[in-house]
Amino acid sequence: MKKLYYDIFDTKLCQVLLVWNNDWLKILEMKFLDELEKDFKINENWEENNDFFTDIREQILEYFDWKRKKFNIKLNLDWTDFQKKVWEQLIKIPYWETASYKEIATKVWNSKASRAVWLANNKNPIPIIIPCHRVIWSDWKLTWFAHWIGNKQKLLDLEK
Repeated sequence: MKKLYYDIFDTKLCQVLLVWNNDWLKILEMKFLDELEKDFKINENWEENNDFFTDIREQILEYFDWKRKKFNIKLNLDWTDFQKKVWEQLIKIPYWETASYKEIATKVWNSKASRAVWLANNKNPIPIIIPCHRVIWSDWKLTWFAHWIGNKQKLLDLEK
């Protein structure tokens, strides 16, 4: 098993935790500014190391400063085949746009699998880079994201 490294840094909207294993990004977690009293759960086997994250940190900061719309980061998509198919579709949703769970379900399985897509979306370990915040219900209602619906709206507003 490869050693895992982590870094925590601030953006204009949130704190970000990154976890990397020398090959790819495994985890991206966010704590929005109104949630800073919550602590990230740092595994005791992870080692803090900012050196691994220079490029990734720069890309994420550029995203929050409206200078980046796509990421060039090697990701660990070592999950179920269905989750991978869903996340591959999420990456294709353009900046400034949204897609419905039903649209994604139609592309990966069948149009009646919206709930399965929602569950896969909910397990996304690398939000923003795999833009799960861009997926909404067909009636344009938002769903939970990073602890509450308002966080999803903050990211969608950032992209407008």
